[in-house]
Amino acid sequence: MDKYLSNLQIASEAILANKLRAMLTALGIIFGVASVIAMLAIGNGAQQEIQEQIKLVGVNNIVINPIIEQVEEEVQDTGFGGGDKNKFSPGLSMLDVENIQYTLPNLKLVSPEIELDTYIISKGTRRSAKLIGVNNAYFEIFNLSLERGGFFEEKHRAFGEQVCVVGRDIQTKFFSGRNPIGKKIKCGPHWLTIIGVLERRNVSDRSIEKLGIRNFNMDVYTPLQTILVRYKNRSLVTKLMLQKASRNNNRNGNDAELEQKQAVNYHQLDKIVVQMGEAKDLMPTTEIISRMLERRHYSVVDYEIEVPILLLEQQQRTNEIFNYVLFAIAFISLLVGGIGIMNIMLASVLERIKEIGLRLSLGAQKADIILQFLFESMLISLSGGVIGVVLGIGLAFIIANIAEIPTVISAASVVVSFVVAAGVGLIFGIAPAKKAAEKNPIDCLRYE
Repeated sequence: MDKYLSNLQIASEAILANKLRAMLTALGIIFGVASVIAMLAIGNGAQQEIQEQIKLVGVNNIVINPIIEQVEEEVQDTGFGGGDKNKFSPGLSMLDVENIQYTLPNLKLVSPEIELDTYIISKGTRRSAKLIGVNNAYFEIFNLSLERGGFFEEKHRAFGEQVCVVGRDIQTKFFSGRNPIGKKIKCGPHWLTIIGVLERRNVSDRSIEKLGIRNFNMDVYTPLQTILVRYKNRSLVTKLMLQKASRNNNRNGNDAELEQKQAVNYHQLDKIVVQMGEAKDLMPTTEIISRMLERRHYSVVDYEIEVPILLLEQQQRTNEIFNYVLFAIAFISLLVGGIGIMNIMLASVLERIKEIGLRLSLGAQKADIILQFLFESMLISLSGGVIGVVLGIGLAFIIANIAEIPTVISAASVVVSFVVAAGVGLIFGIAPAKKAAEKNPIDCLRYE
Protein backbone atom coordinates (compact mmCIF):
# COMPACT_ATOMS: atom_id res chain seq x y z
CA MET A 1 0.00 0.00 0.00
CA ASP A 2 2.89 2.39 0.81
CA LYS A 3 4.23 1.83 -2.71
CA TYR A 4 0.92 2.90 -4.25
CA LEU A 5 0.60 5.94 -2.01
CA SER A 6 4.17 6.99 -2.74
CA ASN A 7 3.66 6.75 -6.52
CA LEU A 8 0.35 8.59 -6.22
CA GLN A 9 2.07 11.40 -4.32
CA ILE A 10 4.79 11.71 -6.97
CA ALA A 11 2.13 11.84 -9.72
CA SER A 12 0.17 14.53 -7.83
CA GLU A 13 3.28 16.66 -7.36
CA ALA A 14 4.06 16.40 -11.08
CA ILE A 15 0.56 17.60 -11.99
CA LEU A 16 0.61 20.46 -9.47
CA ALA A 17 3.95 21.58 -10.86
CA ASN A 18 2.33 22.01 -14.30
CA LYS A 19 -1.24 23.06 -13.51
CA LEU A 20 -1.92 24.92 -16.77
CA ARG A 21 -0.62 22.10 -18.93
CA ALA A 22 -2.66 19.56 -16.98
CA MET A 23 -5.81 21.68 -17.37
CA LEU A 24 -5.31 22.08 -21.13
CA THR A 25 -4.67 18.35 -21.39
CA ALA A 26 -7.93 17.61 -19.58
CA LEU A 27 -10.05 19.83 -21.88
CA GLY A 28 -10.87 16.95 -24.21
CA ILE A 29 -12.00 14.82 -21.27
CA ILE A 30 -13.99 17.73 -19.83
CA PHE A 31 -15.96 18.32 -23.03
CA GLY A 32 -16.34 14.61 -23.67
CA VAL A 33 -17.75 13.86 -20.21
CA ALA A 34 -19.98 16.95 -20.35
CA SER A 35 -21.31 15.72 -23.70
CA VAL A 36 -22.03 12.28 -22.24
CA ILE A 37 -23.90 13.78 -19.26
CA ALA A 38 -25.94 16.14 -21.46
CA MET A 39 -26.62 13.39 -24.02
CA LEU A 40 -27.90 10.95 -21.42
CA ALA A 41 -29.97 13.69 -19.76
CA ILE A 42 -31.63 14.60 -23.07
CA GLY A 43 -32.16 10.94 -23.95
CA ASN A 44 -33.67 10.13 -20.54
CA GLY A 45 -35.86 13.23 -20.71
CA ALA A 46 -37.13 12.33 -24.18
CA GLN A 47 -37.81 8.75 -23.10
CA GLN A 48 -39.69 9.91 -20.01
CA GLU A 49 -41.71 12.37 -22.07
CA ILE A 50 -42.68 9.64 -24.54
CA GLN A 51 -43.71 7.34 -21.69
CA GLU A 52 -45.86 10.11 -20.24
CA GLN A 53 -47.38 10.80 -23.64
CA ILE A 54 -48.19 7.10 -24.07
CA LYS A 55 -50.05 7.24 -20.75
CA LEU A 56 -51.91 10.33 -21.95
CA VAL A 57 -53.02 8.91 -25.31
CA GLY A 58 -53.44 5.34 -24.02
CA VAL A 59 -51.95 2.10 -25.27
CA ASN A 60 -53.05 0.36 -28.50
CA ASN A 61 -55.62 3.05 -29.26
CA ILE A 62 -57.23 4.01 -32.55
CA VAL A 63 -58.70 7.53 -32.54
CA ILE A 64 -61.48 8.57 -34.93
CA ASN A 65 -62.06 12.33 -35.19
CA PRO A 66 -64.74 14.11 -37.22
CA ILE A 67 -63.79 16.56 -39.97
CA ILE A 68 -65.81 19.74 -40.00
CA GLU A 69 -65.15 21.68 -43.17
CA GLN A 70 -66.62 24.88 -44.46
CA VAL A 71 -68.72 24.45 -47.56
CA GLU A 72 -66.86 25.88 -50.54
CA GLU A 73 -68.58 27.72 -53.37
CA GLU A 74 -68.42 25.81 -56.63
CA VAL A 75 -68.47 27.18 -60.15
CA GLN A 76 -71.69 26.24 -61.91
CA ASP A 77 -71.30 24.12 -65.02
CA THR A 78 -73.19 25.77 -67.88
CA GLY A 79 -72.46 22.96 -70.32
CA PHE A 80 -74.15 19.63 -70.75
CA GLY A 81 -74.39 17.13 -67.98
CA GLY A 82 -74.02 19.18 -64.79
CA GLY A 83 -72.02 18.28 -61.68
CA ASP A 84 -72.66 15.69 -58.98
CA LYS A 85 -74.80 16.68 -56.06
CA ASN A 86 -73.27 16.83 -52.59
CA LYS A 87 -73.43 13.44 -50.95
CA PHE A 88 -75.10 13.01 -47.56
CA SER A 89 -73.26 11.68 -44.51
CA PRO A 90 -74.80 11.06 -41.09
CA GLY A 91 -71.46 11.91 -39.44
CA LEU A 92 -69.89 10.09 -36.51
CA SER A 93 -72.69 8.67 -34.38
CA MET A 94 -73.55 6.06 -31.80
CA LEU A 95 -74.57 3.80 -34.69
CA ASP A 96 -70.91 3.79 -35.76
CA VAL A 97 -69.92 2.82 -32.22
CA GLU A 98 -72.41 -0.04 -32.13
CA ASN A 99 -71.25 -1.23 -35.55
CA ILE A 100 -67.61 -1.21 -34.39
CA GLN A 101 -68.44 -3.09 -31.20
CA TYR A 102 -70.37 -5.86 -32.97
CA THR A 103 -67.99 -6.24 -35.90
CA LEU A 104 -64.38 -5.97 -34.72
CA PRO A 105 -62.54 -8.96 -33.24
CA ASN A 106 -60.09 -8.63 -30.33
CA LEU A 107 -61.76 -5.40 -29.30
CA LYS A 108 -60.99 -4.33 -25.74
CA LEU A 109 -62.75 -1.01 -25.15
CA VAL A 110 -64.68 1.63 -27.11
CA SER A 111 -65.09 5.18 -25.81
CA PRO A 112 -67.39 7.64 -27.63
CA GLU A 113 -67.05 11.28 -26.58
CA ILE A 114 -69.01 14.49 -26.87
CA GLU A 115 -67.30 17.77 -25.97
CA LEU A 116 -69.23 20.93 -25.14
CA ASP A 117 -67.85 24.36 -24.33
CA THR A 118 -69.77 25.61 -21.34
CA TYR A 119 -69.39 27.43 -18.04
CA ILE A 120 -69.45 26.35 -14.40
CA ILE A 121 -71.19 28.21 -11.61
CA SER A 122 -70.87 27.41 -7.91
CA LYS A 123 -71.11 29.64 -4.84
CA GLY A 124 -71.11 32.77 -6.97
CA THR A 125 -67.97 31.76 -8.86
CA ARG A 126 -68.12 31.31 -12.63
CA ARG A 127 -65.51 30.16 -15.13
CA SER A 128 -65.43 28.58 -18.58
CA ALA A 129 -64.86 24.84 -18.83
CA LYS A 130 -65.44 21.82 -21.03
CA LEU A 131 -68.21 19.35 -20.35
CA ILE A 132 -67.25 15.92 -21.68
CA GLY A 133 -69.81 13.18 -22.25
CA VAL A 134 -68.14 9.77 -21.81
CA ASN A 135 -68.65 6.28 -20.48
CA ASN A 136 -66.46 4.51 -17.92
CA ALA A 137 -64.28 3.04 -20.67
CA TYR A 138 -62.85 6.53 -21.18
CA PHE A 139 -61.24 6.57 -17.73
CA GLU A 140 -59.72 3.13 -18.23
CA ILE A 141 -58.34 3.91 -21.68
CA PHE A 142 -56.59 7.08 -20.52
CA ASN A 143 -55.42 5.65 -17.17
CA LEU A 144 -57.41 8.12 -15.08
CA SER A 145 -57.84 7.18 -11.42
CA LEU A 146 -60.14 8.52 -8.75
CA GLU A 147 -58.92 10.49 -5.77
CA ARG A 148 -62.31 10.13 -4.08
CA GLY A 149 -65.85 9.10 -4.95
CA GLY A 150 -66.80 6.74 -7.76
CA PHE A 151 -67.35 6.47 -11.49
CA PHE A 152 -70.70 6.31 -13.30
CA GLU A 153 -73.14 3.53 -12.47
CA GLU A 154 -75.47 1.75 -14.88
CA LYS A 155 -78.48 3.76 -13.71
CA HIS A 156 -76.63 7.01 -14.45
CA ARG A 157 -76.07 5.90 -18.03
CA ALA A 158 -79.50 4.37 -18.56
CA PHE A 159 -81.50 7.36 -17.35
CA GLY A 160 -79.09 10.14 -18.29
CA GLU A 161 -78.90 11.34 -14.69
CA GLN A 162 -77.43 14.70 -13.83
CA VAL A 163 -74.17 13.54 -12.25
CA CYS A 164 -70.53 14.28 -13.00
CA VAL A 165 -66.91 13.45 -12.23
CA VAL A 166 -64.65 16.50 -12.02
CA GLY A 167 -60.94 17.09 -12.55
CA ARG A 168 -58.64 17.93 -9.64
CA ASP A 169 -58.36 21.63 -10.55
CA ILE A 170 -62.16 21.97 -10.62
CA GLN A 171 -62.26 20.81 -7.00
CA THR A 172 -59.43 23.19 -6.07
CA LYS A 173 -61.19 26.11 -7.75
CA PHE A 174 -64.72 25.61 -6.44
CA PHE A 175 -64.35 23.42 -3.33
CA SER A 176 -60.99 24.36 -1.83
CA GLY A 177 -60.53 22.54 1.47
CA ARG A 178 -63.96 20.87 1.21
CA ASN A 179 -65.21 17.48 0.12
CA PRO A 180 -67.12 18.05 -3.16
CA ILE A 181 -68.81 14.62 -3.23
CA GLY A 182 -72.56 15.13 -3.21
CA LYS A 183 -72.27 18.85 -3.92
CA LYS A 184 -73.82 20.44 -7.03
CA ILE A 185 -72.31 22.63 -9.70
CA LYS A 186 -74.13 24.31 -12.55
CA CYS A 187 -72.78 23.35 -15.96
CA GLY A 188 -74.54 25.43 -18.55
CA PRO A 189 -78.30 25.28 -17.96
CA HIS A 190 -78.26 22.21 -15.67
CA TRP A 191 -77.13 21.41 -12.15
CA LEU A 192 -74.93 18.32 -11.87
CA THR A 193 -74.19 16.35 -8.69
CA ILE A 194 -70.49 15.51 -8.18
CA ILE A 195 -69.95 11.78 -7.57
CA GLY A 196 -66.18 11.59 -8.07
CA VAL A 197 -62.92 13.56 -8.27
CA LEU A 198 -60.03 12.46 -10.49
CA GLU A 199 -56.45 12.29 -9.29
CA ARG A 200 -54.25 15.06 -10.60
CA ARG A 201 -52.69 14.28 -13.97
CA ASN A 202 -49.66 16.42 -14.80
CA VAL A 203 -50.01 17.51 -18.42
CA SER A 204 -47.56 20.00 -19.92
CA ASP A 205 -48.62 22.65 -22.40
CA ARG A 206 -46.19 21.02 -24.83
CA SER A 207 -48.05 17.69 -24.60
CA ILE A 208 -51.44 19.37 -24.90
CA GLU A 209 -50.39 21.14 -28.08
CA LYS A 210 -48.43 18.23 -29.55
CA LEU A 211 -50.92 15.44 -28.87
CA GLY A 212 -54.10 17.45 -29.27
CA ILE A 213 -55.39 16.41 -25.85
CA ARG A 214 -57.19 18.34 -23.15
CA ASN A 215 -56.15 19.24 -19.65
CA PHE A 216 -57.82 16.42 -17.71
CA ASN A 217 -57.63 18.43 -14.48
CA MET A 218 -59.94 21.17 -15.80
CA ASP A 219 -62.70 19.05 -17.37
CA VAL A 220 -66.11 18.00 -16.09
CA TYR A 221 -67.22 14.49 -17.13
CA THR A 222 -70.83 13.38 -17.33
CA PRO A 223 -72.47 10.25 -18.81
CA LEU A 224 -72.78 10.37 -22.59
CA GLN A 225 -76.53 9.78 -22.34
CA THR A 226 -76.85 12.84 -20.10
CA ILE A 227 -75.33 15.01 -22.84
CA LEU A 228 -77.58 13.53 -25.53
CA VAL A 229 -80.77 13.82 -23.47
CA ARG A 230 -80.28 17.02 -21.49
CA TYR A 231 -77.78 19.13 -23.45
CA LYS A 232 -77.36 18.54 -27.19
CA ASN A 233 -77.88 15.73 -29.68
CA ARG A 234 -76.68 16.93 -33.07
CA SER A 235 -78.17 13.92 -34.85
CA LEU A 236 -81.73 15.07 -34.09
CA VAL A 237 -83.69 17.53 -36.16
CA THR A 238 -85.11 20.01 -33.66
CA LYS A 239 -87.75 22.68 -33.92
CA LEU A 240 -85.07 25.35 -33.57
CA MET A 241 -83.13 23.90 -36.50
CA LEU A 242 -86.29 23.93 -38.68
CA GLN A 243 -87.01 27.53 -37.76
CA LYS A 244 -83.46 28.54 -38.58
CA ALA A 245 -83.57 26.74 -41.93
CA SER A 246 -86.87 28.46 -42.71
CA ARG A 247 -85.41 31.87 -41.95
CA ASN A 248 -82.47 31.15 -44.25
CA ASN A 249 -84.78 30.10 -47.08
CA ASN A 250 -86.79 33.29 -46.78
CA ARG A 251 -83.72 35.51 -46.55
CA ASN A 252 -82.09 37.08 -49.57
CA GLY A 253 -78.67 38.55 -50.00
CA ASN A 254 -75.08 37.87 -49.00
CA ASP A 255 -75.85 37.34 -45.29
CA ALA A 256 -77.91 34.24 -45.98
CA GLU A 257 -75.29 32.86 -48.36
CA LEU A 258 -72.52 33.48 -45.81
CA GLU A 259 -74.44 31.71 -43.03
CA GLN A 260 -75.10 28.73 -45.26
CA LYS A 261 -71.39 28.45 -46.11
CA GLN A 262 -70.28 28.39 -42.47
CA ALA A 263 -69.04 25.09 -41.12
CA VAL A 264 -71.77 23.19 -39.30
CA ASN A 265 -70.95 20.32 -36.97
CA TYR A 266 -73.51 17.66 -37.84
CA HIS A 267 -71.57 14.86 -36.08
CA GLN A 268 -73.34 13.38 -33.08
CA LEU A 269 -69.96 12.45 -31.53
CA ASP A 270 -66.76 14.49 -31.27
CA LYS A 271 -64.45 11.49 -30.98
CA ILE A 272 -64.40 7.71 -30.89
CA VAL A 273 -61.48 5.93 -29.23
CA VAL A 274 -61.07 2.22 -29.92
CA GLN A 275 -58.62 0.24 -27.78
CA MET A 276 -57.31 -3.10 -29.01
CA GLY A 277 -56.01 -5.93 -26.88
CA GLU A 278 -52.73 -6.33 -28.77
CA ALA A 279 -50.54 -3.97 -30.78
CA LYS A 280 -50.38 -6.34 -33.76
CA ASP A 281 -54.11 -5.79 -34.35
CA LEU A 282 -53.82 -2.00 -34.73
CA MET A 283 -53.14 -1.72 -38.46
CA PRO A 284 -55.58 -4.45 -39.63
CA THR A 285 -58.29 -2.98 -37.39
CA THR A 286 -57.60 0.53 -38.69
CA GLU A 287 -58.12 -0.72 -42.23
CA ILE A 288 -61.40 -2.44 -41.26
CA ILE A 289 -62.67 0.70 -39.50
CA SER A 290 -61.76 2.82 -42.52
CA ARG A 291 -63.74 0.62 -44.90
CA MET A 292 -66.65 0.35 -42.46
CA LEU A 293 -66.92 4.13 -42.03
CA GLU A 294 -66.54 4.69 -45.76
CA ARG A 295 -69.58 2.46 -46.35
CA ARG A 296 -71.63 3.89 -43.50
CA HIS A 297 -70.86 7.50 -44.48
CA TYR A 298 -71.61 6.88 -48.15
CA SER A 299 -68.01 7.51 -49.28
CA VAL A 300 -67.96 10.96 -47.67
CA VAL A 301 -64.59 11.36 -45.93
CA ASP A 302 -65.77 13.47 -43.01
CA TYR A 303 -63.56 11.69 -40.48
CA GLU A 304 -59.88 10.96 -39.88
CA ILE A 305 -58.33 7.91 -38.23
CA GLU A 306 -55.12 8.14 -36.19
CA VAL A 307 -53.00 5.61 -34.32
CA PRO A 308 -51.17 7.73 -31.66
CA ILE A 309 -48.84 4.96 -30.49
CA LEU A 310 -47.38 4.60 -33.99
CA LEU A 311 -46.68 8.34 -34.12
CA LEU A 312 -44.96 8.16 -30.73
CA GLU A 313 -42.92 5.14 -31.81
CA GLN A 314 -41.73 7.08 -34.84
CA GLN A 315 -40.80 9.95 -32.56
CA GLN A 316 -38.95 7.53 -30.30
CA ARG A 317 -36.93 6.19 -33.24
CA THR A 318 -36.06 9.76 -34.21
CA ASN A 319 -34.90 10.44 -30.65
CA GLU A 320 -32.77 7.30 -30.70
CA ILE A 321 -31.04 8.43 -33.90
CA PHE A 322 -30.45 11.81 -32.29
CA ASN A 323 -28.95 10.09 -29.23
CA TYR A 324 -26.62 8.05 -31.45
CA VAL A 325 -25.36 11.25 -33.06
CA LEU A 326 -24.77 12.83 -29.64
CA PHE A 327 -23.00 9.70 -28.45
CA ALA A 328 -20.72 9.77 -31.50
CA ILE A 329 -19.85 13.39 -30.77
CA ALA A 330 -19.11 12.56 -27.12
CA PHE A 331 -17.02 9.53 -28.16
CA ILE A 332 -14.96 11.65 -30.56
CA SER A 333 -14.39 14.25 -27.81
CA LEU A 334 -13.20 11.56 -25.41
CA LEU A 335 -10.97 10.02 -28.09
CA VAL A 336 -9.39 13.41 -28.77
CA GLY A 337 -8.98 13.93 -25.03
CA GLY A 338 -7.30 10.53 -24.66
CA ILE A 339 -4.91 11.27 -27.52
CA GLY A 340 -4.08 14.59 -25.88
CA ILE A 341 -3.30 12.83 -22.60
CA MET A 342 -1.03 10.34 -24.41
CA ASN A 343 0.85 13.13 -26.19
CA ILE A 344 1.40 15.10 -23.00
CA MET A 345 2.50 11.99 -21.09
CA LEU A 346 5.00 11.09 -23.83
CA ALA A 347 6.36 14.62 -23.65
CA SER A 348 6.47 14.32 -19.87
CA VAL A 349 8.52 11.12 -20.15
CA LEU A 350 11.09 12.92 -22.33
CA GLU A 351 11.27 15.83 -19.90
CA ARG A 352 11.81 13.55 -16.88
CA ILE A 353 14.27 11.01 -18.27
CA LYS A 354 16.89 11.86 -15.64
CA GLU A 355 14.30 11.53 -12.88
CA ILE A 356 13.34 8.10 -14.24
CA GLY A 357 16.99 7.01 -14.40
CA LEU A 358 17.63 8.25 -10.86
CA ARG A 359 14.63 6.35 -9.45
CA LEU A 360 15.62 3.15 -11.26
CA SER A 361 19.24 3.43 -10.10
CA LEU A 362 18.11 3.88 -6.50
CA GLY A 363 16.17 0.64 -6.55
CA ALA A 364 12.76 1.52 -7.96
CA GLN A 365 11.13 -1.28 -9.93
CA LYS A 366 9.66 -0.96 -13.41
CA ALA A 367 6.21 -1.41 -11.83
CA ASP A 368 6.83 1.74 -9.77
CA ILE A 369 7.57 3.79 -12.89
CA ILE A 370 4.48 2.38 -14.63
CA LEU A 371 2.30 3.20 -11.62
CA GLN A 372 3.73 6.71 -11.37
CA PHE A 373 2.82 7.64 -14.96
CA LEU A 374 -0.48 5.73 -14.92
CA PHE A 375 -1.52 7.57 -11.76
CA GLU A 376 -0.58 10.86 -13.40
CA SER A 377 -2.64 10.22 -16.55
CA MET A 378 -5.60 8.92 -14.53
CA LEU A 379 -5.53 11.91 -12.16
CA ILE A 380 -5.63 14.27 -15.15
CA SER A 381 -8.46 12.26 -16.67
CA LEU A 382 -10.48 12.00 -13.44
CA SER A 383 -10.02 15.72 -12.71
CA GLY A 384 -11.35 16.43 -16.16
CA GLY A 385 -14.19 14.00 -15.44
CA VAL A 386 -15.22 15.87 -12.28
CA ILE A 387 -15.23 19.20 -14.09
CA GLY A 388 -17.04 17.59 -17.03
CA VAL A 389 -19.79 16.22 -14.77
CA VAL A 390 -20.40 19.66 -13.27
CA LEU A 391 -20.36 21.25 -16.75
CA GLY A 392 -22.65 18.54 -18.14
CA ILE A 393 -25.22 18.98 -15.36
CA GLY A 394 -25.16 22.74 -15.89
CA LEU A 395 -25.50 22.24 -19.64
CA ALA A 396 -28.52 19.95 -19.13
CA PHE A 397 -30.27 22.60 -17.02
CA ILE A 398 -29.49 25.30 -19.60
CA ILE A 399 -30.94 23.15 -22.39
CA ALA A 400 -34.06 22.43 -20.33
CA ASN A 401 -34.67 26.10 -19.57
CA ILE A 402 -33.69 27.76 -22.85
CA ALA A 403 -34.55 25.16 -25.49
CA GLU A 404 -37.52 23.81 -23.45
CA ILE A 405 -36.33 20.24 -23.98
CA PRO A 406 -37.01 17.94 -21.00
CA THR A 407 -33.84 16.56 -19.40
CA VAL A 408 -33.41 13.95 -16.67
CA ILE A 409 -30.02 13.54 -14.96
CA SER A 410 -29.59 10.09 -13.47
CA ALA A 411 -26.99 8.75 -11.05
CA ALA A 412 -26.12 6.12 -13.64
CA SER A 413 -24.99 8.79 -16.11
CA VAL A 414 -22.61 10.26 -13.51
CA VAL A 415 -21.17 6.82 -12.69
CA VAL A 416 -20.75 6.02 -16.39
CA SER A 417 -18.94 9.32 -16.92
CA PHE A 418 -16.45 8.62 -14.13
CA VAL A 419 -15.85 5.09 -15.39
CA VAL A 420 -15.30 6.36 -18.93
CA ALA A 421 -12.96 9.11 -17.72
CA ALA A 422 -10.92 6.65 -15.65
CA GLY A 423 -10.86 4.21 -18.56
CA VAL A 424 -9.56 6.85 -20.96
CA GLY A 425 -6.79 7.84 -18.54
CA LEU A 426 -5.83 4.20 -18.01
CA ILE A 427 -5.90 3.14 -21.67
CA PHE A 428 -4.07 6.14 -23.07
CA GLY A 429 -1.59 6.23 -20.18
CA ILE A 430 -0.34 2.66 -20.61
CA ALA A 431 1.92 3.30 -23.61
CA PRO A 432 3.79 6.29 -22.10
CA ALA A 433 4.11 4.47 -18.76
CA LYS A 434 5.58 1.35 -20.39
CA LYS A 435 7.93 3.47 -22.46
CA ALA A 436 9.18 5.19 -19.29
CA ALA A 437 9.63 1.91 -17.42
CA GLU A 438 11.66 0.34 -20.25
CA LYS A 439 14.32 3.06 -20.16
CA ASN A 440 17.90 2.04 -19.37
CA PRO A 441 18.95 3.77 -16.11
CA ILE A 442 22.51 4.41 -17.40
CA ASP A 443 21.24 5.97 -20.65
CA CYS A 444 18.79 8.06 -18.67
CA LEU A 445 21.48 9.46 -16.38
CA ARG A 446 23.67 10.33 -19.43
CA TYR A 447 20.73 12.02 -21.21
CA GLU A 448 21.19 15.76 -21.80
